[in-house]
Amino acid sequence: MKKIDYKWTALSCTTLGALFSVLSGSTLLIALPSIMKDLHTSMSIVTWTIMGYMLVMTILVPSIGRMADMVGRKKLYVSGFAVFTLTSILCSISQTGFQLLVFRMIQAVGGALMVANSTAIVADAFPKRELGKALGINSMIICVASVAGPILGGFLISIGWRSIFYINIPIGIIGTFWAAFKLKETKVPFEKQKFDINGTVAFSAGMLALLTALTLGGFSGWFNIHVLTLFLVAIILLTLFVKIENTVEAPMLDLRLLKTRVLAFAFAANFLNGVARGAVTFLLIFYLQGVKGVDPMLAGILLSPFAIAMMIVSPFSGWLSDKYGVRILSSVGLLISAVGLAGLMIIKPDTPIIELIIWMSIMGFGSGMFFAPNTSAIMGGVPADKRGIAAGLRTMLTNAGMVLSIAICMAIISSSISPDAMQALFVGSQVGGQGIATGQFITGLRTAFTLCFVFSLLAAFISYLRGPSAVWEEEEEEKEDRVYN
Repeated sequence: MKKIDYKWTALSCTTLGALFSVLSGSTLLIALPSIMKDLHTSMSIVTWTIMGYMLVMTILVPSIGRMADMVGRKKLYVSGFAVFTLTSILCSISQTGFQLLVFRMIQAVGGALMVANSTAIVADAFPKRELGKALGINSMIICVASVAGPILGGFLISIGWRSIFYINIPIGIIGTFWAAFKLKETKVPFEKQKFDINGTVAFSAGMLALLTALTLGGFSGWFNIHVLTLFLVAIILLTLFVKIENTVEAPMLDLRLLKTRVLAFAFAANFLNGVARGAVTFLLIFYLQGVKGVDPMLAGILLSPFAIAMMIVSPFSGWLSDKYGVRILSSVGLLISAVGLAGLMIIKPDTPIIELIIWMSIMGFGSGMFFAPNTSAIMGGVPADKRGIAAGLRTMLTNAGMVLSIAICMAIISSSISPDAMQALFVGSQVGGQGIATGQFITGLRTAFTLCFVFSLLAAFISYLRGPSAVWEEEEEEKEDRVYN
């Protein structure tokens, strides 16, 4: 296959995977109230079906990225597609909330195998001068899934919430075979090197302790003895991890990537952006289905402006970053996102829907300006044999930021309203806010959005401090022979 053909084939495989995984997550999000009712489960369990998935992804993606650099990306990517498809079947037959939680966490293993390799596969296939454009297209597809997911989820709920997993099965089968037959396997420059088992174990256990502490702290209090113990364990294990990585020959996570100013600040901006926007959609579902009393279909439609705006902007921002650089574009994008969050800071029970649409659209516009250029800066600033690690670290930091965002914002909300009232609000059983502490909920919501606003400003500041973009120079005409078997 000609080189000019293969890069688009590779992009089709990764965009199908992105469509698959994001569509699954966004349809599930809108279905949470229905799952609570049907499975007679608690709010904490359904919350963990989202957060547990993100926790597993956060822990596994960096080590999978390193493994892909050693054994090849294709086989891991295809395996991820297959695992995700099989676990969709298991999720669809869950009889309890706990079963669904367990199957979702297993599904996250498949998601991690896809996500850790997707960006690196695109970076391998495209020349650096076109990387921003390719990642912009990938980002646009993610936005399409983000738009379609809640709307599709609202429609499928009328059939039954299990149908949101049924729809994954044919997509997963097609994607698995398409990737298996069309992707090329990357050359493996580190075949004789040992996998960093000690570093992987220390990192995985340390991140599990840290993220669990952050999550539990949001619900049970930051000074709970179990939370404090988990924080202590996390500090010890992650300190040990850094020591291991600085001494082994082939580390799981090459910490030298963080010693480059441009890359370190790009990763930091990525994390802070995750904190800034991670809880927004989650909180707006409470607001729309609880306070506003809208049905799932309409809620899905009303959540779409963010993704639509991001979908429109992302391809152009990627193209502009290829021509004019990343620093200004990414930083301005984060400032624009902060403007949208500032609008949500003054949300009220009777806030007009059109006003919500405006603020969400502004947020989406800013996020679209940030995402593709920042990702391009990261992937273009490392050599080919480090792209798996870089992509894994980027995804890990995004997910960690989103987990932290949900944990902190839910802690703020929980301190403002009783658990019983919150449960009723979430399932929408008290439409229009009648009979619940709506004012208390809105107070907590405003505080949460204020915190997100501050993190978006901080992300913009850090993004600007990165300086000029790092460039890993490559001879593009030799790239295919060097990268692929």
